[in-house]
Amino acid sequence: MAAAVEGLEPEAAAEDATRGAAEEAVDAGLRVPPLLAGNRLNLDLYPGGCHQLLHLCAQRSPQLLQVEFLRLSTHEDPGLLGATLAQVPGRLPCLRSLVLKGGQHRDALGACLRGCLTSLPDGLSNLARLAHLDLSFNSLEALPACVPQLRGLDALLLSHNCLLELPEALGALPSLTFLAVTHNCLQTLPTALGALSTLRRLDLSENLLDTLPPEIGGLSSLAELNLASNRLQSLPASLAGLRSLRLLFLYSNLLTSVPAGLIHLPLLARLDLRGNQLRDVPPEFLDAPFVRLQGNPLGEALPRPLSPPGTPVVPEMPRLFLTTDLDSFPVTPQGCSVTLACGIRLHFPAGATATPITIHYRLWLPEPRLVPLGPHDTLLSHVLELQPHGVVFQQDVGLWLLFVPPRVRRCREVVVRTLSEDSWTDLETHLEEEAPKQFWARCQVPHFSWFLVVSRPVSDTCLVPPEGTLLCSSGHPGVKVTFPQGATEEPRQVRMQVVHMASRELRALLGEPEAAVSPLLCLWQSGPPSFLRPVTVQLPLPPGITGLTLDRSRLHLLYQAPPVATWDDITAQVALELTHLYARFQVTHFSWYWLWYTTKSCVGGLARKAWARLRLHRVNLIALQRRRDPEQVLLQCLPRNKVEATLKRLLERYHGPEPSDTVELFEGEKFFAAFERGIDVDADRPDCVEGRICFVFYSHLKNVKEVYVTTALDREAQAVRGQVSFYRGTVPTEVPEEAEAARQKKGLDALWMATLPIKLPRLRGSEGTGQGLGAGLSLAPLNLGDAESGFLTQSNLLSVARRLGLDWPAVALHLGLPYRELQRIRLEFRDDLDGQIRHMLFSWAERQAGRPGAVGLLVQALEQSDRRDLAEEVRAVLELGRQKYQAGILRTGLAPGDPAPPSPSASESRESTEA
Repeated sequence: MAAAVEGLEPEAAAEDATRGAAEEAVDAGLRVPPLLAGNRLNLDLYPGGCHQLLHLCAQRSPQLLQVEFLRLSTHEDPGLLGATLAQVPGRLPCLRSLVLKGGQHRDALGACLRGCLTSLPDGLSNLARLAHLDLSFNSLEALPACVPQLRGLDALLLSHNCLLELPEALGALPSLTFLAVTHNCLQTLPTALGALSTLRRLDLSENLLDTLPPEIGGLSSLAELNLASNRLQSLPASLAGLRSLRLLFLYSNLLTSVPAGLIHLPLLARLDLRGNQLRDVPPEFLDAPFVRLQGNPLGEALPRPLSPPGTPVVPEMPRLFLTTDLDSFPVTPQGCSVTLACGIRLHFPAGATATPITIHYRLWLPEPRLVPLGPHDTLLSHVLELQPHGVVFQQDVGLWLLFVPPRVRRCREVVVRTLSEDSWTDLETHLEEEAPKQFWARCQVPHFSWFLVVSRPVSDTCLVPPEGTLLCSSGHPGVKVTFPQGATEEPRQVRMQVVHMASRELRALLGEPEAAVSPLLCLWQSGPPSFLRPVTVQLPLPPGITGLTLDRSRLHLLYQAPPVATWDDITAQVALELTHLYARFQVTHFSWYWLWYTTKSCVGGLARKAWARLRLHRVNLIALQRRRDPEQVLLQCLPRNKVEATLKRLLERYHGPEPSDTVELFEGEKFFAAFERGIDVDADRPDCVEGRICFVFYSHLKNVKEVYVTTALDREAQAVRGQVSFYRGTVPTEVPEEAEAARQKKGLDALWMATLPIKLPRLRGSEGTGQGLGAGLSLAPLNLGDAESGFLTQSNLLSVARRLGLDWPAVALHLGLPYRELQRIRLEFRDDLDGQIRHMLFSWAERQAGRPGAVGLLVQALEQSDRRDLAEEVRAVLELGRQKYQAGILRTGLAPGDPAPPSPSASESRESTEA
């Protein structure tokens, strides 16, 4: 499982020094402060950095001659800072990277403070090897004269200064590949900028530029250009000559036109023109999936230029907007852009399919068999199914999925997950925000299957060759895995995730103020289970712990091999190499690793509880009754931080008891609601099993259901005082009628979670006695819809009519009934509200019998009238009917049935441990 560590390679020690982790160095018998190690000197994180450097220079330490990387804070006395920098060329002749940044201090509002650097000594031009210069967050108003003389400079960072212009001499840097001058006061650019033929990334955002020199088209190697948040009104045509350009950001300017040639750049993958003044753009811009035009006052597209006589006319790409009653659409070789009724968008480029094809779509409610989640993943969307499955398109199809933005974003990423060849994979995903609280996940798909959006810990992958490599975490730079040469004979894929745990939660769990844990490291690999040579893993020490002060008896390295949920203490089985901030050890195969610092002895059991706490969500359960109709009950499971705001919004139309006590649920955990003490569910529903309403908890979805309840008791004699209880798991064969016994056994694994009261008030007079439909309205059999998509029967319509109440005029108008007919119904049934509702609904239904789309029109009218509860009930009835129809034709052998919904593959199941 693990192998002993014999020693630390010099390169690894040098990497540690980049984070100020040098332990000590000895120079002529003097102890040098723990800031200098190897070829790196970090003086920016400690006070008195200039004094430290001057002291080292005065001692003439031979180690200074080997320093290649120097970091120095500019929050120093200007005179002292200048004197210190004057010593650098003579004392550090091998310097390759010089970082002179401010920004380490903040003001009362949390904004970064600029450093006091306003110039540089001319002698710095003698640093012949300098390749990286960072002068960000300072007070420069002009570029120091020595900078253009640094001919070996590869990267120059000047962001967050006060620069008014850049000198023409800047064009004399022959090796520059990266230039960042964001958040300055630039109004113009030098024409010599176009001479930087090696420049690949140029960031000039957040300035005052109103024009660009035509010479900018000479940047032949430029791959990324950011001109966002300036005052540009036009662009030079020479931009269309940047043949290497991949990313062009022009949002938040004043552009009224753009060069038409931009759309034809061969490598362009993103063109962001949001928030400009564009009124007319060429049609090619409107059709390109990588162009962003939101926030522009676009009018009609420019007419296409007249073609010579005899030239075939190429029709424009059609745009389709589907309504709720459509679940399919045609796609031809011409291509099209499609917006589904649920808001999801698809873009089929021309030539994506060689022959016409019909695409079917369906949105599935999420449930565990459809949603493959890892132990630290969260679901952000419903499940989209696109058919036909497995048909490979000749060009990738663009897919935009709506999702709920994750509440926790630190060290996490949003990806689209799809089923491909019997296994779930994550696609390359780009995030877009087109309107407040409207987020899209965009990806390119080669074929159709099931798709969903998830949030996961940042995942870093690499292909390990036989020569070895280094894998670093992009979310936590201190986490690294070093693969030596010969660790594998064949290249293999490895993946890393890092999960953080808040210190306050751990201390509350352990009751120990000084307890701390490192980030949890999760490692996976393909191919053989073991490596041929030990692999070195580096983890940061727990927060507040350093290698110079820790008590090694309290440090524990824990190990878990999923799907087993136990954590083993392997501290005695490995040789832990400790530095100032890190711990290193060697392993021969991958698993999960966690460093703990605690006085507790049985750490494995505590780690299991802490790991469960990482994945648990604290929620409250609510049960509210509609004020107009107490038989309508809203059940919802809410994250604790959303309860107050949700109740404030709902209590205008609902009333009920206080929310339940806080309970804890895992992502994707099943639970159900059972009505008790004389109350039952009124209608047959797909999510109802033996009268129990089934739920699956997903922390970022609504987890809400509205049901109608009834009772067999006599409500004319007295009110019915019942209750609804919530239980964990799937519906068992026997659910206790009373929750009292289960309440005594409340705990994490207890079945019972909460019980809330439900009261059906006493009926008076003829209320609720089911009066007739009214004069002149027959009870002839009536069906809306069809067997395949689902029927609405007369009984279903009666159920809708009984609950519609005073909202019926709005629904009638949205159904297309003229206002004169509403007035006639009100007059004919002057004192009978139920008669008005039933007459309106059934007279409309009789006129719609046999017409396609009638049920979709009813659902749409209910939603437009703010009766989404009834719309959801109608959808549930249709779904139940469709399922029964499919089951019937399968039993009789008339059809093969729909493709079975996917289930997580064996590999996914191994990675996704059950709660």
